[in-house]
Order: sequence, then C-alpha cells, then structure tokens
Amino acid sequence: MIVLSLPECQAFGLKLAGALVAEHAVIEVRRFPDGESYLRLPPDLRDRSVILNCTLANPDSKLGPIVFAADAARELGAATVGLAAPYLAYMRQDTRFSPGEAVTSRSFAKMLSAAFDWLVTVDPHLHRHDSLDAIYTIPANVVHAAPLLGAWIGTHVERPLLIGPDSESEQWVAELANVIQASYVVLNKQRLGDRSVRIDFPDMSPFAGRWPILIDDIASSGRTMIEAAKRLHELGMARPVCAIIHPLFVGDSFASLSQLSSRIVSTDTVPHESNTISVAGLLAAEIVRILDKLEPPSQSGG
Repeated sequence: MIVLSLPECQAFGLKLAGALVAEHAVIEVRRFPDGESYLRLPPDLRDRSVILNCTLANPDSKLGPIVFAADAARELGAATVGLAAPYLAYMRQDTRFSPGEAVTSRSFAKMLSAAFDWLVTVDPHLHRHDSLDAIYTIPANVVHAAPLLGAWIGTHVERPLLIGPDSESEQWVAELANVIQASYVVLNKQRLGDRSVRIDFPDMSPFAGRWPILIDDIASSGRTMIEAAKRLHELGMARPVCAIIHPLFVGDSFASLSQLSSRIVSTDTVPHESNTISVAGLLAAEIVRILDKLEPPSQSGG
C-alpha cells in the first residue's frame, strides 16, 4: 500500500499511513500560468494499492487534481486506486427542489465512481439517501466518529448533558449517551435560510448542575451551535463544550462560537485549530477491510 496526499492533506496522510503501516508520499501539485493543474506522482506505483488521501472541504479546487491523480496512478501501473475522503462533499443537493436545478450529489458521485475503485469516508451528511450506495457505483464505505467523541467526553467532562441539534441527530446522540451513561436532550431546529436557524429547547430544569455538550456532525455556518449556546446562556446554564465531527467553520463562525463556549473540539476530518480527535485509525481499519475484499479491477476504473 501507498498513501498519496494532496499537499494540504499531508498531516492527515502521515497519520493514515502510520495506522496502515504504509508508505506515504505527497503529490506535487502546482498551477500553470493559465490556471491548469500540473501533478507529479511517485513513478513506482506498478502493482501497488494506491490510497489517495484528500478531505473534500472546498471541493471544487480539489476535484480536478484528484481525478487527474487517480488516472495517472492507473497509467503508472497501480493495481487499485481508492479514495480516503475523511470529509465527503456534495451531499446537500440530493434532489431537485426547483425546476432546472442540478442534483450535484449524483453528479459528484458519478465522477468519483468513474475515477476510483472504492471510497471510504466519515459520517457523510445523508438526507434523503439511506446510504452512499444509492448514488455511488463503487464500494463506498462509511465509518462513524461518534464513539470517539463519546470517549473524549467521558474522559474530559464530568456530569455531561449531551444536546443534539435536531430530530435527525436523536438516534446517534441517544446511542452515545447510553455508551457513556449520560443524559441527553434533542432540540427542535427550524432552518430559515443558509445562515439562519430557529432553536427551541425542551424543559431544561431537570438538568441543573450538568455540563451541556452541544454535538453536531457538521459545523459550517455554525448558526445551530451559536444559537443553541446563546439560549443556554439565557437559561442560566454553563458555557457549553461543543463537539463536532466535521469542522468546516466558514467565515467568522469559529470566532463567534468560541465567545459563547467553554471549549470546541473536533475530529481531524477537516484541518482546523479545533482538531482534538483523530479518525485516522478508523479509516485505516476500514481501508484494510476493503482491500481484503476487493477483486482485481479492470483498467477502466470503478
């Protein structure tokens, strides 16, 4: 096995390669004056299992390079070419809400399925699809980071109260609370726009003296956690700990949330200063399982 990382993903790639006991190399990527991409891979890839490591936050600038890299790896003789994408983008637009809209989740899945033999990711933000198999035609396996968040909370927070952002989160928040023997509540969230939400809390009086832990799978605009943290202050509760799987944090959202919380922790699916918990071991274990099952691919790709 060899892990190939885009330059901005090198830190995670080193962790992943360490967990796999595999070689690691960084793909040379630069731009020609006209904006086209130049890539250079290690030349000795014949008969090797290539694992392309790239988190897909800000995906548009990465799509061309990873597709070019996958194709180049095949031309250099790679036996298989898979994608380790700790964060998987383009899960939001999974249906046509208005006439003429592009269903980009399907388009993105088609492109990755054509370029790679397999895909592994962490907690994709599924909405109307039951699984990635609904849109990907290659093995697209998912690992779950919630147990890692639970282990961190159980070790670092006394008398925690887990708070899920909406009804969609209830199943995994309840499971997490059961594992670490904590209480939990789930909020009622109404999204009013891309950067506006309304949050309604249940009766919090039974949880006096507990430390609130706001948990979410993705923090993008951060509005859900920001509004929830404001309401907790109004209710007289402690400044919450915020635990996030995918810390996108666009604009000034991280600074705004930091002013309202006691601590922000995240996994390293997206590089960020809040990264505290690594998912490299989870991905490595799943990659080994995939490669053990994978049949020799055709040279035409996934």
